[in-house]
Order: sequence, then structure tokens, then C-alpha cells
Amino acid sequence: MAQPQQSEGPGAEKPPLRVGMVGYAFMGAAHSQGWRTAGRVFDLPLSPVLAAVCGRDAAAVRAAADRQGWATTETDWRALIERDDIDLVDICTPGDSHAEIALAALAAGKHVLCEKPLANTVEEAEAMVTAAQSAYGRGRLAMVGFNYRRVPATALARRMVDEGRLGALRHVRVTYLQDWLVDPQFPLTWRLRKEQAGSGSLGDLGAHIVDLAQYLAGERLAGVSALTETFVRQRPLPGGPTGGLSAVSTVGSGQVTVDDAALFTGRFTSGALASFEATRYATGRKNALRIELNGERGSLAFDLERLNELAYHDGTEPGAHAGFRRILVTEPDHPYLDAWWPPGHGLGYEHTFVHQARDLVHAIAEGRQPEPSFADGLQVQRVLAAVEESAEKNSVYTPIAV
Repeated sequence: MAQPQQSEGPGAEKPPLRVGMVGYAFMGAAHSQGWRTAGRVFDLPLSPVLAAVCGRDAAAVRAAADRQGWATTETDWRALIERDDIDLVDICTPGDSHAEIALAALAAGKHVLCEKPLANTVEEAEAMVTAAQSAYGRGRLAMVGFNYRRVPATALARRMVDEGRLGALRHVRVTYLQDWLVDPQFPLTWRLRKEQAGSGSLGDLGAHIVDLAQYLAGERLAGVSALTETFVRQRPLPGGPTGGLSAVSTVGSGQVTVDDAALFTGRFTSGALASFEATRYATGRKNALRIELNGERGSLAFDLERLNELAYHDGTEPGAHAGFRRILVTEPDHPYLDAWWPPGHGLGYEHTFVHQARDLVHAIAEGRQPEPSFADGLQVQRVLAAVEESAEKNSVYTPIAV
């Protein structure tokens, strides 16, 4: 693997990792927070440098750069990739551009971080994995951004599963509930267009819970059975840009071409059963992700709205005083927390992106495959495709006799 270029300036001790980010809206801001903070909290082998951010609107991307801490801007991602002062390309765009940007960046000799879902189709994801495998042989790494793996409580849950605390897995149930589409007058943004987003709640929320379920279980889904629904099929078009690199729409109305909600069951390779619900129509729920794992010896439960806590039941204890207990995940020997605050001082959503940057920097410095890899992203993409296929085959409504 090529040695990182030495940093410039007097007194500099660590080689830089010069990051170029494509996209600057919600997810771009979150990634910026991660890159900006990771080296100030953790003792990293490389020093992240916010070298350039890219967006099509010159004025808007300049404002974002000033706000988020990027040194320079570009309005064409191809120009960003061609720059010699960029080591890593961070892709925070809608899904329809993930494959093209990632393939070009890897071909240009850059490391790549790509937001989830990895692509809009299995075929695109397969091409990205092939390119990532080839790039790995040249010392360039690729990772997909499933940030909920980086919550200290979920990382602790994974550790406890690995330690055998649950025994053989029996059930996994996951829900991810939001309500930002409840209003039928909410405009038809890019997230509601299949050609840009790939799918609706399935790719936006379902990708997260599929990855998190498989990560915590330590095994993959072997099959699914699914239903999807689109509740509001026509929405007003926004009168201007929808943010980031998404397209500009004219006034009027247009058709929603993605799912609003997805329900599916699954079976893991071990035979354990799983249930999933992803919706953007759960009135009153803002970002409610919850996962529970039940095993022969115990259970674990995590709720994103209480993200510094993990619920654990030890099924081997006597029934007289057994039950779920709260683990406050703020101790220095819990994952990631040795660099943060004293016990009892909780972290937040943005810290998952700091931890993501930390882990990727270490992987690059050590020349090892980061997790989750593009291959992991492809496997999630295959699950999403199987859900869509199952939902399409089961689309005929069969009434049940009373």
C-alpha cells in the first residue's frame, strides 16, 4: 500500500488524509461533523483534512463550505476526483449517482466512503464491489456508511452477542418509524422518485435496519416475505431545488414512484426468525428505530431514542429477580467511549459519524478492509431487492373469510 503523503507545515506530526465530499445537505453536514471532530477526540494515525466539498450550486456549496469547515469548493464531482490533493472521496448524494461517482473515484486511485444504500440496484452494487476489490489490491479502500453500527450501545450489543450472552438466536424484530410524509401536501422531493432514490422507506430506512439486524445477529438473512404500500400517490412538485445535488422541479404535481411503507419477515441462515417494519407514515414518530434480539439464554433491546442505553435480560438468572435491566452505555470500557466524557455523560446522533470517520481512518492507515465493506452493502442491496420482488409477487390482495 502506498505510504500516505506527509503533512505540510511546521510542527505537523501526522500524515494528512485529505477528504473531498460530494453533497452537502443533511447527510453531508453529518459527515462534515464526523471528519471535523474525529481527529480532535481520538488519537488517529492520520489527520483528516476537509479539503473540498462539491455541489452544483456554486453559491450554496460555498455557503455550506464556510459553515461546515471545508477549505475549497467544486461544482463538478469529476473535477473533485481529478484533484491531486484529494485522498478520499466521501459520497453523500442521492442513490442514483453513487455508482458512477464511486467507480470513477476508485479508478482515480481514491479511497471511497459511500452513504447507504450502496446503490439503487443490485447490478450497480455488484459493479461497485468488483471495483472495490480491484482497488483494494492497489491499496485503496471502500466503505459504506451504515452509521448505526457506530452507536456505542449497538457496538456493545454486538460484543455481547459474540460473547454468547444470548446463546442460540431465536428472534430478531426491528422497526424504523418516521412521520415526515404524513402531510399529503409535502412536496415530491428526490426521495420520492424511484429513478433517484431507488426505493422509498425500504431503501431509506429499511437498509439501516437490515444491516443493523445482520450486524448484531452476526449472520445473514436467507429469505424474506414482504408487503409494501404507497399511501399518497400524487404530490405537489416543489418550486425550486430540493437540496444538495438533486434536480430542480417546476410547480405542479407528480407521481410518487416509491414505497411509503414496507413490512417483511425473514429467516436467518441459522433458522432464527426476523420481522421488519419501515415507514415514513407513523404519525408522531420522528426517528424511532428499535431492535430486539431474543436468544435461548437472554435478550437484548435497543431504542435509538434512548441511544445511550441498552436493555439486557439474562435468562439464566432465577425467575424471582430476573428481568430486563438498563445498561447505561457511558463507561470508558464501552465501545468508543474511552475518548469521550466521564460516565453518565451521554452522546448523540452526530457522534456516530465521528466514530465512522475514526474507524475508516484506522482501516486506511492499517491497509485493512473497513467494515461495513462494499460487499456488505451489496448483501443489503440483495435483501432490499428480494423484499421488492416478494412484495410484487404478493401484490394481489386475498380477503380472509370471517
